Amino acid sequence: MSTFEIEGGYKLHGTIYPQGAKNEALQVICAVLLTPERVVIENVPDIRDVNHLIQLLKLIGVKVEELPWNPDSQSAKTVGKSYAFQADEVDIDSIGSAEFCRLASQLRGSIMIAGPLLARFGMAVVPQPGGDKIGRRRIDTHLTGMEKLGAKVEDFILRVAAADGGRSANYGGYRLIKEGTLKGTYMLLDEASVTGTANIVMAAVMAEGTTTIMNAACEPYVYQLCEMLCRMGAKISGLRSNRLVIEGVKQLGGTTHRLLPDMIEVGSFIGMAAMTQSDITISGVQIEHLGLITQVFRRLGIEIWQRGDDLYIPSKEVYEIDRFRDGSILTIADAPWPGFTPDLISIALVTAIQAKGSVLIHQKMFESRLFFVDKLIDMGAQIILCDPHRATVIGLAREHPLRGMHMTSPDIRAGVALLIAAMAAKGVSRIDNIEQIDRGYEHIDERLNALGAHIRRIS
Repeated sequence: MSTFEIEGGYKLHGTIYPQGAKNEALQVICAVLLTPERVVIENVPDIRDVNHLIQLLKLIGVKVEELPWNPDSQSAKTVGKSYAFQADEVDIDSIGSAEFCRLASQLRGSIMIAGPLLARFGMAVVPQPGGDKIGRRRIDTHLTGMEKLGAKVEDFILRVAAADGGRSANYGGYRLIKEGTLKGTYMLLDEASVTGTANIVMAAVMAEGTTTIMNAACEPYVYQLCEMLCRMGAKISGLRSNRLVIEGVKQLGGTTHRLLPDMIEVGSFIGMAAMTQSDITISGVQIEHLGLITQVFRRLGIEIWQRGDDLYIPSKEVYEIDRFRDGSILTIADAPWPGFTPDLISIALVTAIQAKGSVLIHQKMFESRLFFVDKLIDMGAQIILCDPHRATVIGLAREHPLRGMHMTSPDIRAGVALLIAAMAAKGVSRIDNIEQIDRGYEHIDERLNALGAHIRRIS
């Protein structure tokens, strides 16, 4: 287990470039299984979750080649890497093996290989996926969608005996089997699940007939996946809406795809700049794909200037939280796109700590995501945890600094929220279990230190 040691109180200056979008990467990398032809994906973030998924694809026989930097297709400002994938010799027998289950169960995004495997090879195994422990994260939407397309879903249990003095292991999950051909159908999703929509779309693109998905997620990452699939030969209409219509095709070909900048990193850097009174530019954010992010942070009192496709956040002593027009306290709540993304609720909460005024943070989707606020309270923040879904932040308006302390990162976004608090605090803080942060943020310590932060990684 690794630790960050953070000396707080330093202001940042300069330009930072957001990594490729983690959530998009997990979707489009799974999509390479739909074709035996070569697929190139650019701007891939060098983070634990993405690297874990690539390792899983290698295990089942996908050829993966890291490409050299190409100045014609990549900017020198790009953080990520480029990979070529070719799934022309997939080892079906390895799917459901002990090593497959071990790797897949450690990564929630692994569930999205089910749709492509089912569509192209007629079977898939879905171990109960891992990921952040932020509350219940059911996969019913995925499985119900596959059943509607004609797949048979059955329980799967793999018992692995102990070897060489190690521990035995049991892996539970589901086995999906295509009986005959998948057939297009109409379905109304019970929730606008991003990964559920992506998984069902990837299964439906090679189904027989037409599939209509209502209440589909319409996040930019789903749009990006559909655009990529269309370049591969899929026929999908209704992009950017919650109604997708897919006409099945018999096969797909190769393509080249470039990931969007990660909107969660952009929002994290905005909050970080405000809390640390920093003067930074976030470059190449593709503003049209940010939704309400800048609007919500502006309501927290943060000054954000748009310069072309860059965002500039000037150093500001005090930022004051807005109120609703009737004078009532501002509420920030997460919602499906184009609402405010739930992945930035933790960042909005920590940013409000040193603002002037109060705000109610309402995390609707996950009942355990706010349970890191006790650590912020110990640092000196004024936060009332109303219930598992709501917290009221009474801003300190910089009248009292936070104090450094020893903490543990519970998940990706809470970990970065604690990092922001530590950077703004007086004294030295330590954050354990930073592997959680590394799952979603590429070399975050090195990139922030280049702007003037004092973060030391201790292995």
